[in-house]
Amino acid sequence: MGRVLTHMTMSLDGFVADPKDQVGELFEWYEAGDVTVPNPNDTVSFRVDAASAEVLRDLTENVGALVAGRRLFDIAGGWGDNHPVGAPVVVVTHRIPEDATTKWPRTTFTDSVEAAIDAARNIAGERDVTIASASIIQQALALGLVDEVCVSLVPVLFGEGIPYFGKLGESHLLLEDPIVVQGRRAVHLRYPVRR
Repeated sequence: MGRVLTHMTMSLDGFVADPKDQVGELFEWYEAGDVTVPNPNDTVSFRVDAASAEVLRDLTENVGALVAGRRLFDIAGGWGDNHPVGAPVVVVTHRIPEDATTKWPRTTFTDSVEAAIDAARNIAGERDVTIASASIIQQALALGLVDEVCVSLVPVLFGEGIPYFGKLGESHLLLEDPIVVQGRRAVHLRYPVRR
């Protein structure tokens, strides 16, 4: 069975979007180089530096399913049912869209984080599951469902917005020492969760 990873691009002060859910300069690193990292979604392109390309490949090529929250799913228009990681998406929501089966046939909708992780693991098989929504990541961390926390830290300060991390509950979550990759316009950090 693969790992359950989180990955978000984060401002230096801890935000993954501004208060209006806009990513602003956070995604500059996706266009900061001359190495193209292909993906199955024609509306998204990645041209990054060589170090960031290795990180992107590692975070996408072994992904068997992606978990997202309904808010991100709606903002992204469901990625046209073709997320850039190339894997099926599992969405946590209490409001399944009426046209879900026809508009997003590769997308699964569940009503809890636990159910989403279970569904994603079943879909992914031996491949990894990536969580890519801040609120879902926060809940999955609190539930002990995450194996590795990945952050692409970029040189911008938002001052306010949607935080990557939130309240975890009563105890601290210990992480192992990070794997650090210096890219152009991003430092990529991967922290295994201490078990």
